[in-house]
Order: sequence, then C-alpha cells, then structure tokens
Amino acid sequence: MSAAPRIVSLVPSLTEAVAVSAPGLLVGATDWCSHPAGLDVVRVGGTKNPDIAAITALRPDLVVANEEENRAPDLAALRAAGIEVLVTEVRDLDQAFSELERLLVTGCGLVVPRWLDEARDAWAAVPAPPPYEGGRRAVVPIWRRPWMVLGRDTFAGDLLARLGVRNVYADRAERYPRVPLEELRASGADLVVLPDEPYRFTADDGPEAFPGLPAALVDGRLLTWYGPSLAEAPAALRAALR
Repeated sequence: MSAAPRIVSLVPSLTEAVAVSAPGLLVGATDWCSHPAGLDVVRVGGTKNPDIAAITALRPDLVVANEEENRAPDLAALRAAGIEVLVTEVRDLDQAFSELERLLVTGCGLVVPRWLDEARDAWAAVPAPPPYEGGRRAVVPIWRRPWMVLGRDTFAGDLLARLGVRNVYADRAERYPRVPLEELRASGADLVVLPDEPYRFTADDGPEAFPGLPAALVDGRLLTWYGPSLAEAPAALRAALR
C-alpha cells in the first residue's frame, strides 16, 4: 500500500472516522455518509447496493466495510476486481474500539487519533451500571411497519446496558427480531427508546404507539455509530435517557 492510501468507505460511521482522522485519504463514500458535514468525495451508491464499477474506477488501495452493513456478494466482487477489503465486526463497545484502531492504524497507516483516546476516556468514566436485575427495562424499536427491535448481541444494546438500560429482547435468538406491537406493549418494559435512525422516530411518530410508557428520543448517530461520535455519546445519551 502507498504511503498515502486511497480509501473508499461503505460504512457511514467509518467514513466519519477516516475523514476526521486524515481527510485526504478518503476518495469515495456511500450516499448515506453524512458526516463530517461538507464531505467532498465521490459517492458510490448505498451500503447495500454499492456501485462496484464506480468504486473500481477510483483505484482505491482499501475499501472499508462492515459485516452487518454490507453484503458479502458486493465485497466478493470488489476482491475479485483486485481490491483489498477490510471488513469490520462491531457487536459491542470494546470491539468498536479495537476495530477502529485496526482500521486507522493497520488499515490506514495512521497513529491513534486523539478523538479515539477521548472516546475511550469518556466511556471509562461512565459509572458502573446497576446489577442486571436492576435498572430500567426498555424496548428499542429500530423500525415500524413492521416493528423491529434490538435483540441480542448488538452494539447499541451494549451502549444502553453500560448506561443502566436493560434491553427486554436482549435474549432473543435474532439480533433484530420482528415483534408485533401488542407484544412490545406487553413486554414489561418501563421505557421505550426511539432512535432517529435507521427509522426516523420523532415526537410525533413513535411515542403514540406506546401509551403510558415513557419515551426517550435519542440521536441514532450517538447510539449506533462507532466513530468520533463515541466521545460525546455517554453524556448526551445519559441526558436523553433520564
């Protein structure tokens, strides 16, 4: 790989991580890559339907992907075109930190950026959550029509657990189960957490489905992105979850 590798990112949070750490490396990103603001790179389609020809034309040294957000056939097509692909797996906060360091140091040839150290410090300062039996019990929808929620083994679920919020569906077999609204209402939760992505829940779209249940509207980027937003996430999420 050259001293200044050309990077294409197929993951919005990793796009932000690379662009903030070393702006000149990124040459392509998906249509959904919205941070940092004013990002001026070639757009190469969506996370689920990237334009393989457009990516190849950029002659990247490395394409950054994620095992959950991107499809295996697309990544295989990129490798078949002779392009190196770095695939991340992020199921909890510790894994997010280790994968970000692998991407930025091993993949991009950078030193550990200051924001990553600040993010580690911010989460290390979070008080230990109450015992598993304590704390609040929440349902965390990520979609409606049909209703889908956080299930087992998710990055967002781990962040919530560290903040003392227990995901009611953390023991489900699926990572993102479809659950009828009637079941969600009867789950025994005392809180519904409504992020604004991937489905854009708002004060007028979401809370009304859970009458009598407190609703916490949270910034989806702070709950689901693993990148520079991790530094501000603990304080902002704790404030939103009160």
